Amino acid sequence: MSDSLRYITDNTGKQIGVLLDLDAYHQLTHPLLNDRQCLIGLSREELLVLANCKISPAEQSRLDELLAKNTEAQLSSTETSELDRILAEADHLMVLKARALYTLKRLDEHTIAS
Repeated sequence: MSDSLRYITDNTGKQIGVLLDLDAYHQLTHPLLNDRQCLIGLSREELLVLANCKISPAEQSRLDELLAKNTEAQLSSTETSELDRILAEADHLMVLKARALYTLKRLDEHTIAS
């Protein structure tokens, strides 16, 4: 940030102000931009929807079916691949949900601090 920081001085050389470039200003005024876990650019309503979303009932039903068959070691290789895909998608969804909740928490903290 030092390259983006300039001091304003009076005629005696005393620093009386600071001039920031726009990126540095945004980093200071929008602290969530520095947090890579925050989902930037989504509205509070969009974050709430994301935090509350679930896999579809049909996908959940298929997951339950495949997990039951897996417990009994009766999955075909195609079904094993399908189970792996569904579990990977569910994992990605859980990460997004967690990041949405985290972003909402950080937004609330920033609102309280302001």
